[in-house]
Amino acid sequence: MLKFTLKEMQSYLPEVFPQVRGMFAIDRMDEELLVMRLVADDRHLRPGGTVSGPAMFGLADISAYVATMARIGPEALTVTTHCSIDFMRKPASGADVLAHARVLKLGRSLSVTDVLLYSEGTEDPVAHASLTYAIPPAKG
Repeated sequence: MLKFTLKEMQSYLPEVFPQVRGMFAIDRMDEELLVMRLVADDRHLRPGGTVSGPAMFGLADISAYVATMARIGPEALTVTTHCSIDFMRKPASGADVLAHARVLKLGRSLSVTDVLLYSEGTEDPVAHASLTYAIPPAKG
């Protein structure tokens, strides 16, 4: 069961990460899947006009964070402890990138999330990431 509604998460995220305001949007958030969007603009592009690897990494990371927060509630100090990302193909020029994040395991102290990244409008993923988050110990 999710501990945030979509509207609550949309308010929470810029509160704890004001530096990413306007960069990402949540297209879907339910118990099965989180879909987040990198709203691509010039600051995210590499030479050749496609979204850069660091921008895609950021999308994968924040998607895993949001997917974890949705399940555990507001624990802002939950942090990335591991990320592995494979860049598989060049993103479509000028397209937003979508992250499809699924929490594979949620424990008391760790969350493991699988993220596939797609150029909007394409079927083949452009990258695959696996992320682990450390969850702070329960208070009390």
